[in-house]
Amino acid sequence: MYVGIALGSNIGPKNKHIEEALSFLRNLTINGHFLCSSIWETRPVDCPEGSPDFLNCVAEIETDLPARTLLAILQDFELSRGRLPLESREKNGPRPIDLDILYYGGERVTENDLIIPHPRIAQRLFVLGPLAEIRAELILPGYSKTVKELLYELDKNHS
Repeated sequence: MYVGIALGSNIGPKNKHIEEALSFLRNLTINGHFLCSSIWETRPVDCPEGSPDFLNCVAEIETDLPARTLLAILQDFELSRGRLPLESREKNGPRPIDLDILYYGGERVTENDLIIPHPRIAQRLFVLGPLAEIRAELILPGYSKTVKELLYELDKNHS
């Protein structure tokens, strides 16, 4: 199963956090499949006032892990790198590393704490831009347009 994962960091040594997370994801992949966008520096979106800028990128791995198991592994990694537990953190507050599952093959998941494709994927330039670098022609489950087309529309609406 090909899985897209968004990475973001906006506190601490951001480059180091992103590089460590990419190394972690590279080690999770099977069959050697690993795609990665360039790293983008972006302004915070829907974050508390005064939040620092982010470094963002998108990676794609291949895994045979169930989505729920993968989510738990990603969350454990975040905690191991200093991210506060969900119940202790400010919503969208600054974080050393954030790993979000964007898509999980062609599957759709709707659970309380796991929605795939990511519910705001088509509204985030900092996700669609990097994703378009590695999977421009991908059509996400539930969408009729490619990532490239979604990015074009979003970029046009923000101009």
